[in-house]
Amino acid sequence: MWRILETKELGKICKKLPSNLVKKYELWKNIVARHGPEKLKEFSGFNDETLKGQRLGQRSSRLNLQYRVIYSVEREIITVRVLEIIPHKY
Repeated sequence: MWRILETKELGKICKKLPSNLVKKYELWKNIVARHGPEKLKEFSGFNDETLKGQRLGQRSSRLNLQYRVIYSVEREIITVRVLEIIPHKY
């Protein structure tokens, strides 16, 4: 089992999001908690990828066309730290 840590602000962010997006995030959390972030690669809809530039060392998973979960993985203690859910800028 993986441990998922969420920032304090994430609760406030989730309250403002549409319910279908929150459900998709809950599914994302369930997959990561049970199988780890590597399992996300089996689900093409999440389009999980490593980030570059200022977000080097972080990862992104797609919740829908607009929103992404930004997170980092701390392997030594098997922790996924969810940093934020943000709209993707095109």
